[in-house]
Amino acid sequence: MRQAAPTAVPDGSEQRDDSGTAAEATDGRPDVVASALRVLALEGKGIAALETALDGDLGPAFCRAVDIIRSTTGRLVVTGMGKSGHIGRKIAATMASVGTPAYFVHPGEASHGDMGIIRSDDVVLALSNSGETAELGDIIGYCSRFGIDLIGITGDPESALAEASTVALIMPRSAEACPLGLAPTTSTAMALALGDALAVALLECRGFSADDFQVLHPGGRLGRRLTRVADIMHTGDAVPLVRPDDRMAEVLIVMTARRLGCAGVVDGKGALVGIITDGDLRRHMDAGLVSREASAVMTVEPLTIRPEALAAEALGLMNSREITGLFAVRDGAPVGFVHLHDCLREGVA
Repeated sequence: MRQAAPTAVPDGSEQRDDSGTAAEATDGRPDVVASALRVLALEGKGIAALETALDGDLGPAFCRAVDIIRSTTGRLVVTGMGKSGHIGRKIAATMASVGTPAYFVHPGEASHGDMGIIRSDDVVLALSNSGETAELGDIIGYCSRFGIDLIGITGDPESALAEASTVALIMPRSAEACPLGLAPTTSTAMALALGDALAVALLECRGFSADDFQVLHPGGRLGRRLTRVADIMHTGDAVPLVRPDDRMAEVLIVMTARRLGCAGVVDGKGALVGIITDGDLRRHMDAGLVSREASAVMTVEPLTIRPEALAAEALGLMNSREITGLFAVRDGAPVGFVHLHDCLREGVA
């Protein structure tokens, strides 16, 4: 269908009616914000329709798809062409990051040798809004030949992809945000949301934890946010510990050797009963300091932290109390020491 020609406005810009591509702003320029809002509204309606479908007829198919992926002994192979392929790459990356081994295979490359990557115990997730993408034909045939479970995400229940799928996840019909109705916009947003829903459902089914997430994300800000005190604390002989009846001359040697600015005082049962810091030394500084016992100089009931706590929690405690270190304690006994510099060195914030 031919579109109506734009009408001119005094400054030479264009205005278009609701069937066109831009609205007129008060200054005569195309209102890009209005265009953007229309896109978000249409894509939002598409995702809302998907939510309604998932709570209804789509629900059983979704549950079966989760069961198939969860029970496979292989990997999830995601594929798609064009914009669906880009969405597929993101879905594969998300799956892999939250405990479902997954990777993306380009359907064109699959037809020229990469099909060998797909094993009989894998599951294939194929994306195509039309369900008739020619390039997917070889992968669909391969799955059928070798009995590989195929999960299709498509907008057409009667398409070749839907018919060939072990489970077809049919997205409800929704208008594309592209005013020409051609560029995949709403449909790709819906496919991405459905992929995220699968990934999170699998995450919860597997009991995937923050610790698991940290293992798969050792780098970057996410990994640093999940760093535990136990991951960065000083342990063993590096922890400065003394007895209550040790003379301060001995305590000073320990503090100097460990270079952490303090010493923990432990009783005969190994429990932490006090701490001696540089501040304590200054407060008790006189000619008789070195001959005193540690118990006479220490601060009792020092602030401590669990070794399982996030390093970010330790950093917050140190900042709020204006101190530079914490003993990590388990069952009353010190098992490590974390310094402010340890947190900063790891990029914890």
